[in-house]
Amino acid sequence: MPYMGKVDVKASDIKRFSVTGSTSATHTLSWTAPSEQALIITINGVKQQDGAYTISGTPTTITLSSALVATDEMEVIGINDIGQTNTVAQDSIVTDMIRDDAVTTAKIADDQITTVKIADDQITSAKLANAINITSGNSLTIDSGATITNNGTVSGFPNNTPAFMAGCYDATGYYNFSNNVNTKVAFNTELLDTDSAYDPTTNYRFTVPTGKGGNYFISAGLQVYNSVNITNAYIWIYKNGGAMGWSRLSTSSSIGGFYIDQLICERIFPLNAGDYIEIRVQLDGVGSNYMLVDTSSGYGRANWFCGWRLAT
Repeated sequence: MPYMGKVDVKASDIKRFSVTGSTSATHTLSWTAPSEQALIITINGVKQQDGAYTISGTPTTITLSSALVATDEMEVIGINDIGQTNTVAQDSIVTDMIRDDAVTTAKIADDQITTVKIADDQITSAKLANAINITSGNSLTIDSGATITNNGTVSGFPNNTPAFMAGCYDATGYYNFSNNVNTKVAFNTELLDTDSAYDPTTNYRFTVPTGKGGNYFISAGLQVYNSVNITNAYIWIYKNGGAMGWSRLSTSSSIGGFYIDQLICERIFPLNAGDYIEIRVQLDGVGSNYMLVDTSSGYGRANWFCGWRLAT
């Protein structure tokens, strides 16, 4: 009776080959056997061991260790692998059929992940390389209203650093300057120093750090006084030990019996890495000359030495 129901998918067929009246030791099958173990050979109903024959060729030729006689009956039963390929239907692989973490980088074709495959706001900073390079000819645009927050070191952008500012202080409230002597001013209070480039303890100078050359704005101001009129008062900006800019006052204002001078000098200099800047003063007059300073660490009484690199 016919079979009703689901038929199993199979990739092999059972084959049969029989020989009678032959006196030969070689016999060629109608199929190709994959191995000797895929054949069951009987002669006159007696199963033959694997050592009693060999196989070769396509289709398979059986070579017996002894030739048949005319009265022998040989039967060969074999499994013929027909190499059936089962092809998965299109659109039949669903996510449940793929094991977690089973898709590796080698299984993704080059340049096949596009922006439409990435959900909005799904790439976090942890997935970005530590160094991101925008190649030549490309640009990075920040939309209007966006905010850039810097929590590290700015490199390569125009900026006004290095920047520094120093003041003077002393418990007595003043410094004494000898008459007619060019004297370096000891700005001993470091108020701002972005690159640790100002020395407030030994040389009282600003030194341009490595890689930070450029045009610098330098400013210095001193408030000096004497009990008598100071003939001349000078303030210099020194670069690498030589005067680069100076300012001079020849008259003083008398306040409460003292003659007060406010000296200011400001210049823009091209500076290279390693160049250093100092401030010097000279007061010409009689008696003792002084510079008013604060009695605690702070900005001082109108005394300053500051500067910064101009953005380029």
